[in-house]
Amino acid sequence: MCFTFNFQIIPIISSFVFFLLFFTVFPAISTAEFDDFRRLNQTFRPGEESKKMRLIRTHLMKINKPSVKTIQSPDGDIMDCIMVHHQPAFDHPVLKGTKPLDPPERPFGHHHSGMEPENYQLWSFSGEYCPEGTIPVRRTTEEDILRASSIKRFGRKLARTVRRDSSNGGHEHAVGYVSGDQYYGAKASINVWDPKVTDRFEFSLSQMWVISGSFGDDLNTIEAGWQVSPELYGDNYPRFFTYWTSDAYQATGCYNLLCSGFVQTNNRIAIGAAISPTSSYNGGQFDISLLIWKDPKHGNWWLEFGSGVLVGYWPASLFTHLRDHASMVQFGGEVVNSQASGSHTSTEMGSGHFSGEGFGKASYFRNMQVVDWDNSLIPLSNLKVLADNPNCYDIRGGINNVWGNYIYYGGPGKNPRCP
Repeated sequence: MCFTFNFQIIPIISSFVFFLLFFTVFPAISTAEFDDFRRLNQTFRPGEESKKMRLIRTHLMKINKPSVKTIQSPDGDIMDCIMVHHQPAFDHPVLKGTKPLDPPERPFGHHHSGMEPENYQLWSFSGEYCPEGTIPVRRTTEEDILRASSIKRFGRKLARTVRRDSSNGGHEHAVGYVSGDQYYGAKASINVWDPKVTDRFEFSLSQMWVISGSFGDDLNTIEAGWQVSPELYGDNYPRFFTYWTSDAYQATGCYNLLCSGFVQTNNRIAIGAAISPTSSYNGGQFDISLLIWKDPKHGNWWLEFGSGVLVGYWPASLFTHLRDHASMVQFGGEVVNSQASGSHTSTEMGSGHFSGEGFGKASYFRNMQVVDWDNSLIPLSNLKVLADNPNCYDIRGGINNVWGNYIYYGGPGKNPRCP
C-alpha cells in the first residue's frame, strides 16, 4: 500500500508531556552492560567452546521445527514451512495438545478489503508461499544465537530494574499514548523506513504497545510493529516483529516465534521477515496497518497485518492482567543508545528526521484508534505525547478529517543539539 497524499496537514496541536509512569514499561540498560555484551563472544577454551556449541545446537533443534518445504529469500533468510500444529507455541505447557482457533469477529467499524495479501515481504517476492496447513517460520542459525548476549536471553528483551523516573538507561522513546480507561485493542497505520543503526547492539523500532499491570514485575505487554536490529537478525533490513511478556521482560515472552506463546495461523505472512518497499525521503510513502484486538468470546488477543490478513493470536492464558483488558496503549518509536563512542548514538528513529518536517519526510502513525468494551473501534480520547530526549528524537500529534488522530515522530540521534 503506497500513499502519496498531497493534502496539507493541519497545525500540530499537542505539546510534550512527561508521564513518569511510562518509564516503568521499558527495561534499563547501563553502558557497562553493553561493554559486557562485547566480551561475551571472545575466544573460548576448546572444552568451553564445544559445550557452548552443543547448547546452541540443542536450542536450535527446539525452535527450528521440521519443515515440509523451504523458501530462500533474496535477503538470505530461509523460510521453513512447518505444520501449524508443530509450531513453537504448542510447546508451551498451557497450550500443549490444543489446536489453533478459528478467526474471531473483527471489531465493529473495521473495514478490510478481503483481498489476497500484498507482497510486502521480501521472502514472498518470488510468488512462492507455504502450503495450506503450514506457516512460514524464519530459520534461526548458529550465527543468530552467537550474536546474542546468551542462549537464555536470545530473542528476548533485557530485563533490568524497573524505573519510575526519567533516567531511561539506554532506551529512548518518542510515543503517543492513552491511559485511564479500559482498552481491548488498538489500530493504526505506520509508514516503514530503513533507519541507520550504527552499532550492532542497538536497534530502532516503531510499534504499538498494548499494556496492563502495575508497572512492576507483573507488567503485561503485547507489541507489534517494524524494527531494524542487527543483533537479532544480522542485517539492517526493517522487519515485521511481535513481542509479549507477562512479567516485565524477566522470564516470559520473546520476539516473534523464538519461544512458545504466539500462535500463528497464516501461511503467507512471516513474522521476522524483511519488509519491502520502504518509504523514501521527499518521495513515495509506504505504510502498513496493524490491528490488535481481544476476542470477546475466547479472550485471546488477535493480530491483523495489512489489508485484513490475520496473522495469529496471543492466547489469554499467557497473561495475568491482559486476560481482562489493557490499561494503556502506546504508539511510536524506540531506539537503544549505547553511547559506545562516549557520545550520543547516531542511530536514527523512524525516518531519521524530526517530526516538524511533516509528511514525506518524518515518520508517522495515522488513523490511530482503540477498541472499547463493546468490541468497537473508536477514536483516541486525550492523546498525549512524550519524548525522552526531544533534542535527539521528538514527537508531535494532531487530528484531522482524513487521518483522524496521528503523530509525527523521530530524529537523527546525535546532532549539534544532541551531542
